Amino acid sequence: MNKFLYVGVVVFFAFSFFVFGWLSHSSYMPGKRIGKPSLLDKIKKDKKLNVVLLNAPSTYYIGNEGPQGFECDLLKAYADHLGVDLNITPAHTVKEALHLSKNPNVHITSASLAKTPSREKLYHFGPSYFEVQEQVICNRGMLGSAKFPRDVEDLAGLKIMVGDDTSYSETLQRLKEDGFDINFTTSSDYSTEELLEMVGKHQIDCTVADSNIYALNLKFFPEIALAFSISGREQLAWLLQKNAKKLEADMYTWLNDFNQQGKVTQLKDHYYSYVLFFDYYNTKMFYKRLKSRLPRYKKYFKEAGTRFGIPWTLLASVSYQESHWNPRAKSFTGVRGLMMLTKTTAKMLGVKNRLDPKQSIIGGTRHLNQMMKFVPKGVEGENRLKYALAAYNIGMGHIKDAQKLATRLGLNPNIWSDLKIVLPLLSQKKYYRSLKYGYARGAEPVRYFDAIYNYKDILDKYEKEQNSNMEKKTP
Repeated sequence: MNKFLYVGVVVFFAFSFFVFGWLSHSSYMPGKRIGKPSLLDKIKKDKKLNVVLLNAPSTYYIGNEGPQGFECDLLKAYADHLGVDLNITPAHTVKEALHLSKNPNVHITSASLAKTPSREKLYHFGPSYFEVQEQVICNRGMLGSAKFPRDVEDLAGLKIMVGDDTSYSETLQRLKEDGFDINFTTSSDYSTEELLEMVGKHQIDCTVADSNIYALNLKFFPEIALAFSISGREQLAWLLQKNAKKLEADMYTWLNDFNQQGKVTQLKDHYYSYVLFFDYYNTKMFYKRLKSRLPRYKKYFKEAGTRFGIPWTLLASVSYQESHWNPRAKSFTGVRGLMMLTKTTAKMLGVKNRLDPKQSIIGGTRHLNQMMKFVPKGVEGENRLKYALAAYNIGMGHIKDAQKLATRLGLNPNIWSDLKIVLPLLSQKKYYRSLKYGYARGAEPVRYFDAIYNYKDILDKYEKEQNSNMEKKTP
């Protein structure tokens, strides 16, 4: 009897374990498992896209309308697509950007990074968004001499510097290993833009830069010149975390649609075609338009000048600098009209039609007058107008940064003659990285200011001569 009882107990427990196992297996069928949330899911849940952006004109900087730059705008568009906020961590060199990309909380790193064989072994690249060529850029003063290089062999004996951990250093090192006599140094202290400036000042003979970076900087450093292309076509792409398959797939789909809609082309035109449409320093053309265009709008400049207490010839000069006195002028940033107002600024000023000459001139003058009110206390007299003009170009935030830097350097932060010394330093990493608004093309508002006052001097002289001639004709 005990034997049968024992067998029964064993059979009962065996059957129970079988049933339990079968039920457990049924409950955890693959289709019913709860998967681990992807990085894309986490981004959407947190409502935040964390990106590292190189603080440079080709990628990201603080402009009049806030954060901008080709890669910044592209990532803002993607963040909008996801319905999340763009959280930017700035990097000041490519080397720093690559280092920051290793942080697991960083979702995307954007720093004009070319897909190179050595990088692809170390990093995970997402979709490509731009095609460039590496170009050797040298001082224009070398043109016409045997020293100006025309091919790789001509680089022998030249003083060449490129950024550390850049694709340029890889290219030059590879050529050197192939037997070419190239004496180059690398630096982690200078950005590509700073190296181009050094070439312009002939502190070094040459550097290497991507074609898009050269195009952006040519108008700022006129003493640089393209020698030759040193690479084939290369793809710029974002760095992603290795566990970002779903994010990567979504980015490919979005970028393809964004490109097919023509929006990538619009962004390229916005940032890279602007230089082709504006000539700030053509004095001959200024004289021509002084006679053909200015007479149509002169009364509006005089009216605005009287109303706001600003010399009308200065207002006319600002307008020429902005639009060449073309009432239908339009930049790729969307600003329009004689005074090149943004939609936001126009609305704030009560300008209903930016293409109406009178409204544009009155609105632009009112804006300049308001900028004068925001100039920090301590800046007095004509300096207030000069600071407002610079802020009209670069934004008041960068003007305040320049004032802080002037104080640090022992200069007077409240006079233009000292501020114009400091403003160009805002493009140098060792200065701007400790300032609130970061990188800025500080030399541009100085050139902007100088061009406006150059036009004003010409216009004042022209008006004086015209008035004198009128008096002579009057009996």
